[in-house]
Amino acid sequence: MDNSTVKIILLVIHLLFFIYAFSVIISYIVLSLVSALETNEYTKRNSFVNYNEILSSSVSPSISIIAPAYNESLNIIENVRSLLSSHYVNYDVIIVNDGSKDNSLEKLIEAYDLVKVNHLINYQIPTKPLREGVFKSTNPAFEKLIVVDKENGGKADALNCGLNISQSKFVACIDVDCLLLEDALQKMVKPFLEVTGEKVIASGGVIRIANACEIKEGKLIAVNLPNKFIEIAQILEYLRSFLLGRMAWSRLNGLLVISGAFGMFDKKIAIDAGGYDTNTVGEDMEIIVRMRRRMEEEKINYKVAYIPDPLCWTEAPDNYKILVSQRNRWTRGTIEVLKIHRKIGFNPKYRLLGMLSYPYWFFYERLAPIIELIGILYFIILISLDNVKWDFAFAFFLAAYLFTVIFTILAIFSEELTYHQYKKKGTGFKLLLVALLEPFVLHPFILYAAIKGNIDYYFNKKKKWGEMTRKGLSKTDSK
Repeated sequence: MDNSTVKIILLVIHLLFFIYAFSVIISYIVLSLVSALETNEYTKRNSFVNYNEILSSSVSPSISIIAPAYNESLNIIENVRSLLSSHYVNYDVIIVNDGSKDNSLEKLIEAYDLVKVNHLINYQIPTKPLREGVFKSTNPAFEKLIVVDKENGGKADALNCGLNISQSKFVACIDVDCLLLEDALQKMVKPFLEVTGEKVIASGGVIRIANACEIKEGKLIAVNLPNKFIEIAQILEYLRSFLLGRMAWSRLNGLLVISGAFGMFDKKIAIDAGGYDTNTVGEDMEIIVRMRRRMEEEKINYKVAYIPDPLCWTEAPDNYKILVSQRNRWTRGTIEVLKIHRKIGFNPKYRLLGMLSYPYWFFYERLAPIIELIGILYFIILISLDNVKWDFAFAFFLAAYLFTVIFTILAIFSEELTYHQYKKKGTGFKLLLVALLEPFVLHPFILYAAIKGNIDYYFNKKKKWGEMTRKGLSKTDSK
């Protein structure tokens, strides 16, 4: 090839990278504006809501909290106590012991005076068989508690078992080691009760990181900022994702995922859709996409609601090995879901779901790490060929860095102006400092995890869950 041809090829490649980067920036700006609008309207709309009417009304719809548990003996007693502390009137808690190899079941039996009972199970969704059976408490103080012991089948299978056992209208699926705030259920169920002309099929809530928070007897006493960089950086990630991302998609009614840590569903629709898919590690995203797809195909007006209030607190990885494992799984889950439901992609039959939500997740979630890696490799090649326009390269990287930092600062200000969870002196400075360093320190690990997730997926490791060892929220002390 002559020099003119090479220059044209390089120009085209540069243009493609520029177009992609520019489209990412524009999409983030648009999502931020939409999110600000939705958050403002939500705050105004709910400032006069009396949630006590929902929690105290005898006609409040029934809710089952379903929490899978596997080898959780270290914190199972405190975690269950937290789930039983809700102020909602009409609910029960279903703990599904998914074939634990430790003494989780024995500790539950002893702590909550459990005895084996004959309990109606409507096997609408196939699951692994029961092991010891179903247990309830002889103590009236724990009458809302149901414990199910079954053979190990994974988180999705355990959730399906809970769907079969639940006799409630709605189900709130939650990780057993999450801390659920006392007013979470009435806030999450509110969208289902509103008359809007759209059938609410699911609602999700903001997930916050509880590392270093003071927790006593299953209750959040004080919100503290962790000392470790990796934990603070994840707090910034969650703020960006939940406050500036999912709030906007909620406004557009384009949400493709509700966090598996805490989400509420119309049980009938979830069961009619087939329950959770046990063949994917992205079961939380997959069930939402499948429920939405079903509603689109049946031409029913529907909505996936989202609550910006911090309702659920969870423990985040505190070391890079576990973080990489977690993000690897998230990547594989996204790939699986987009592949399973590729029929909806760019398909006008599925309206916004097919023409906006799917393309966005495909280009800016699925392909983003691959395009970034290609860009890095391409830049290395240009350096080796001594064909780098350093002034342009520096300007490009500086613009990308500044936009990332500004976007993160915007998320911090959004948190400060709305829910202001981190009130202690010096917290804002620490968040800003980590925001400046995060692109250089944390992001490389996130990119590595995403690339490794792609490699693992295509080398038939897609069913591997990955390591997610937790220390337990009950052990967390104030810093």
